[in-house]
Amino acid sequence: MTDDRMALIELIEKGADSDLVRELLAFAADRMMELEVEARTGVPAGARSADRLTHRNGYRERAWETRAGRIDLSIPKLRKGSYLPSFLEPRRTAEKALTAVIQEAYVHGISTRAVDDLVKAMGGSGISKSQVSRLCEELDERVNAFLSRPIEGAWPYLWIDATYLKVREAGRIVSLAVIVAVGVNMDGRREVLGVATGASEAEPFWKAFLRSLADRGLRGVKLVVADDHKGLRAASAKVFSATHQRCRVHWLRNALAHVPPKQRPAAVAMLKTIFAQDTAEAAHAQWRQVADALRERFPKLAELMDGARDDVLAYMTFPREHWPQIASTNPLERLNGEIKRRADVVGIFPNDRSVIRLVGALMLEQSDEWAVTRRYMSLESLGTMSDDPVLRLSAVAA
Repeated sequence: MTDDRMALIELIEKGADSDLVRELLAFAADRMMELEVEARTGVPAGARSADRLTHRNGYRERAWETRAGRIDLSIPKLRKGSYLPSFLEPRRTAEKALTAVIQEAYVHGISTRAVDDLVKAMGGSGISKSQVSRLCEELDERVNAFLSRPIEGAWPYLWIDATYLKVREAGRIVSLAVIVAVGVNMDGRREVLGVATGASEAEPFWKAFLRSLADRGLRGVKLVVADDHKGLRAASAKVFSATHQRCRVHWLRNALAHVPPKQRPAAVAMLKTIFAQDTAEAAHAQWRQVADALRERFPKLAELMDGARDDVLAYMTFPREHWPQIASTNPLERLNGEIKRRADVVGIFPNDRSVIRLVGALMLEQSDEWAVTRRYMSLESLGTMSDDPVLRLSAVAA
């Protein structure tokens, strides 16, 4: 039925006089508006009734662009509330979509002139630099609200990773570390908790970043999963009294750098036997055996193993169900890849603020996506970590 009706409309538009088509559309639009306003007011135009909900208040003129040409509409106004004809709702949606596209284009790092060309290509009349800036400010407002929101509840696991982007600073191009922190709460839900830029090796930076999360309400952190940032290890111990888990994947890459390429497959096979153990005690024992076995041929690798055992195997003191997720920063790899992909469009960021705008917008979208997906960790496995003895007992019983 719908296809037949669309075909009839197209036939009329092609074969009938364009003025006649416009008059028919104008008449239909007027009748539709009258019916919709009557439903809003509760009575027909000019009628008196105790059931009246509101009164008409004149008209406002608006042009309606159709395939048959321009139609001048007289849209009724109401004293209470607002009214927009239902057949213009798609235009309202399109305007919102256009705003979103402009914001998204700006987030992608497209210049003001390119944004103007984009708007024209979409059928608009262009957009000024001030309009782009205003839309950008709206985006900044959303991002800042997201990154400064209160953090509620306990978050036993915190993943932190750094991505490096190019930024202009005092006339030079420098590499800037962009830090993303992701946590899992006791409901098993993931959220992006914070984004920051700074020197990733400096303890004062890490301490300030973690303190900002704590000031927003972050508590209950038991394990911080990150790469080998000495400043972060010290800061996480001071701010949260948390254990530091050195990313197992990154450590393995660093370890293999001390092994000739042809001998790496054998070394990898030996190292993987460590992580295949069922208990922390067995893993520590296997670690020592593998280090001793490799010491004569690869002394630098053995030395590296002697100093990294506790950090790399820290995850094994936590529930076994969580080991795949908390042994490395792999859960953040997809986020970092998305940041890099979008940042490649920009190339070189003009300042730190533009970096936060881009990364913050991406992380806002990611958190929204995680909010409607299944739990990252089960309630039963997290219950064994709870400080509440009743929850621990119920989790063990389950």
